[in-house]
Order: sequence, then structure tokens, then C-alpha cells
Amino acid sequence: MKVILFNGSTHTNGCTAQALTIVANTLNQQGIETEILSIGTTAIHDCIACGACKKGTHTCVFKDDCVNTWLEKVQNADGFVFGSPVYYAHPTGAILSAMDRLFYAGGQYMRHKPAAAVLTARRAGTTASMDVINKYFAFNQMPIITSTYWNQVYRDSNGTPTADAEGTQVMQHLANNMAWLLKCIAAGKQQGITAPAQAKTTFTNFVQ
Repeated sequence: MKVILFNGSTHTNGCTAQALTIVANTLNQQGIETEILSIGTTAIHDCIACGACKKGTHTCVFKDDCVNTWLEKVQNADGFVFGSPVYYAHPTGAILSAMDRLFYAGGQYMRHKPAAAVLTARRAGTTASMDVINKYFAFNQMPIITSTYWNQVYRDSNGTPTADAEGTQVMQHLANNMAWLLKCIAAGKQQGITAPAQAKTTFTNFVQ
């Protein structure tokens, strides 16, 4: 079993990366393989709703950022954690642009797989940001992993989460809950229990 963790911060070793590392290390202790992918500093394209990803290979027309690499990675993963710092009470614009395209082009690869949001902040805006990311999971029929508190960590004046003992513990509990559900899903598959079949969506337009 493998969980991919996405670092939506441009700082590859910043507070968000460190919080995700706590999650990854705890998952590893539970026998779950992990990989952390950083969004980096390359500009991320917004989705332009061209529909090209719905044809053929399910790849995005924009080839010069991380999204197509992420699309390949998610196909063989069993769970996901999306992390972001808080900018003006919302996740980074880069991670949202990437998630728009990732879920539009590759939602079928992640459907019914557990996912979690992790937010880091100096002070506030974490729960509003978490709500935004969690909506991607809810829309895509993905079990949302929670912890003993909101999945958030506060950074200290040095930009690290080490002073937030409760936040660190929340990350560990989050990982343990993720590992538990992944093992439950795997056990269910061995007993012939599979995810519900995907019916074709009936679209309703309220303005005719």
C-alpha cells in the first residue's frame, strides 16, 4: 500500500513539508509506503476547461508543470494527503490550480481512495482552507481522514512546527487513522468487497 503526500508550498523544506514528513514517517511505521511530491516554484497553469483530458490518455494539455507527473503517480497509489500553507485564509493558488486539473483529468484514479488535507499557518485561516480542499474529496467520493483535532499545525517564529506539540500529535493520529482505513479496505477486498459501481451522472441544469 502506498500514500502520496502533496506539498503545496513553494518551500520544499518548510513547515508544510515538515508536517507532511511527520505523517509520512508515522505511515511508514505502520508498514505503508509513502512519497512526498513538492509543487516547487514553477508556475502552475489554471484549468481552461478545454476537455482534452477527457479524450484518450487522460493527460492535461499543459506539459510544462507537475500535473501530468502527478496524474501518473496517483494511478498506483492507495491514499493521498494534500498539504498547504494558508495564504489569506485559503490554500495556495498553486495547489488549487493543480488540484483542479488533477481531479478533472484523473478523478477516476482517486475515486473511493482515502484522502486528507493538512494545513499549516502562523495563526489563522486553517479551517477555512481545510474546507476548500476537503470539497475535492467529497465531490470525488473519497473517504476523508480526520484526526483528534483539525488537521493543522502552527509554525513557530523559525517557520517550523516543532513547538506545536498538539499539532504534531494530530499529524501522527491522522497517519494512524489513514493506515487503519487502508488496511480495512485491503481486508475487505480480500473478502470480495469492492467499491460501488460508478453510475453515469445525471446532470440537471436549474436555468433552462
